[in-house]
Amino acid sequence: MARGPERGRGPALAAPAPKRSAPTSKRAAPASAPKRSTSTSAPKRLTPASAPKRLTPASAPKRSAPTPAAVPSSRAPGAPPAKVRIIGGDWKRTPLSVVDAPGLRPTPDRVRETLFNWLGQRLDDWRCLDLYAGTGALGLEAASRGASRVVLVERDARAATALRAAKERLDAESVEVVQTDAATYLSTTRDRFDLVFLDPPFGGAELERVLPRLAAVLAPGAAVYVEADRPLAPDAPPLSAVPGLVAHRADKAGQVHYHLLLLTPPAPGA
Repeated sequence: MARGPERGRGPALAAPAPKRSAPTSKRAAPASAPKRSTSTSAPKRLTPASAPKRLTPASAPKRSAPTPAAVPSSRAPGAPPAKVRIIGGDWKRTPLSVVDAPGLRPTPDRVRETLFNWLGQRLDDWRCLDLYAGTGALGLEAASRGASRVVLVERDARAATALRAAKERLDAESVEVVQTDAATYLSTTRDRFDLVFLDPPFGGAELERVLPRLAAVLAPGAAVYVEADRPLAPDAPPLSAVPGLVAHRADKAGQVHYHLLLLTPPAPGA
């Protein structure tokens, strides 16, 4: 607390010091002496209102919320995402549900973007066949980009139901959903297609089962897209089961090797 001025020293405050009284005058009244600081002039003690507040959960700097990619997930490592989306064409950015089906592995957005760059973006009037449709990410992407007909083949009942729901939601008249397995469909159809998507579950022998039946449904000059867990060559099994296929483009994303092949016409006299 502030003290009154001491003898021999200047006043503690900057105001002029009181004059010394004449011998006949009375001593300065206590009222004229510098008063002890009262609670209004003395520095206040820090009260809960004036003191710096403790950081509470509301006023403390919040921890940065984890981004969706950093949130711990209950999904097994390598499990497919909960949703994928159509990345181009009339239905761009439309989300597609991913059901929990064995072996389901949707083609990632980046891979589809590369593939449709290879194909030229638009597929107007193309007839397309997606033999392992799953989420429909490939076949519905083709329909979004102008394909005149898209057949989605899917053997899992839950995935086929989701595909029908997506077809109805998009009012996709050019899309047909067939619930069966790929080999059975190829053995029964008489249709021809300009583009066939083959991205079977890894670790099995699906390509070996399906490719020998594929030539019968390919239109002249058709394109075939294949995903595998290893690089494939047209002149070696299993691709050599389709005469006339030549490699056009190939790339890799993570553990997925993806290939675009073209059907060439037979040589004259062959």
